[in-house]
Amino acid sequence: MVLDRSTRLRVAANRRYLEYDDGRPFFYLGDTAWELFHRLRREEIEYYVENRARKGFTVIQAVALAELSGLDTPNVYGERPLIDNDPTRPNDAYFKLIDVTVQMLGRWGMFLGLLPTWGCHWKLNAGGQTGIFTSETAAVYGRFLGERYRDAPLIWILGGDQNATDPRERAVIEALAGGLRQGDDGQHLITYHPRGPGQSSDLWHNAEWLDFNMSQSSHGARDHDNGLFAEHDYGLIPPKPTLDGEPRYEMIPVGFYNSDTVQVRRFDDADVRQAAYWSLLAGACGHTYGHNSVWQMWEPKRRPVIGACVPWQTALDHPGAFQMGYMRRLFESRPFHKLAPAQAVILDGPRNGGAKIRAARAIDGSFAFIYSPRGEPFTVHQGIIAAPRVCASWFDPRYGVETPLHTTDTPNIQTFVPPTAGRGCDWLLILEDATNLPKD
Repeated sequence: MVLDRSTRLRVAANRRYLEYDDGRPFFYLGDTAWELFHRLRREEIEYYVENRARKGFTVIQAVALAELSGLDTPNVYGERPLIDNDPTRPNDAYFKLIDVTVQMLGRWGMFLGLLPTWGCHWKLNAGGQTGIFTSETAAVYGRFLGERYRDAPLIWILGGDQNATDPRERAVIEALAGGLRQGDDGQHLITYHPRGPGQSSDLWHNAEWLDFNMSQSSHGARDHDNGLFAEHDYGLIPPKPTLDGEPRYEMIPVGFYNSDTVQVRRFDDADVRQAAYWSLLAGACGHTYGHNSVWQMWEPKRRPVIGACVPWQTALDHPGAFQMGYMRRLFESRPFHKLAPAQAVILDGPRNGGAKIRAARAIDGSFAFIYSPRGEPFTVHQGIIAAPRVCASWFDPRYGVETPLHTTDTPNIQTFVPPTAGRGCDWLLILEDATNLPKD
């Protein structure tokens, strides 16, 4: 699918998921490439974008004013984003690289999740100033971005790993959002990437400009149930879609910010999958993947941040990235937009810890997904499917393979035992109306 200038995203009528403006559901599958514009040349961006598109990603999250000396260290073409670090004086030559990236993404059917700035540039500093921004300059900068990218396939992501808690900080964010809206005539969705672990809903849920919520479940520990973030947001009034915009990254040291040293133990693809399925089945409208080398576009000539040790080009093909594409294909193989959290359908099985079972069921009873992160058995009543004949299948999140288990005309209480068990042996059970399946 190629996105043209008229393609837009919007919040669906039930305010639980995102959709294209023609009504087709949109599965948000993001990748964090925070330093994309700051550290890569055009040819490298093309390589990166094609890799992510072929794996099934739909959103690339990147930053205009980057975190790692993004104001003072030029990009690979020798350009800095702002003249004299003045938000009202953007450097056109720098933003041309963002222009061509947006065009690349559109050709691959992808959206840019653009952060106007990383949080360190607007957060109150030791001198009591909000970085380089005031509310007045934030409005001007937001209007510049809105006008420049009015016709681009993108989503605005404010925040940048910081929470606006002081009135001065909140005024800057409000002004930035207002400037974006004024510049693009409200053409694009806006969300907020908070400090982790955190949720935009704690800060901005009732803000008129916040179209959907974003959490950062972060990188603190294995088996941290990030589904709790989606659960929280799913229960809020008014309802807004939600997703985890920064869960545990593949190959980032576990709990690095809870220790004085970078630990050897790192999150792997099993951690990535567990976070993704837990969040989606708890009500999220999509998910974001991340890799510790890819977000910073690390290569051996650079100083590593948070223990990066694999060149970004190699890290692009680590297992977790492929497995996110398998996940998207699974959800899109059914009307995923009908899913709602359904923990009550689990009659027996692990209810906490790393083996916690999570379930979601279509609101019309046509199908259900039940996820066992460690292959632990669980019990459900198959009557949750509104059909006289129920088909059960196993889906392997590691390899994207779906295997039929059985079809029954006695949909009653049943215990399901996944094919394998243990850490990394996660399985997802699909229950669905057998009459909806293709006939041999």
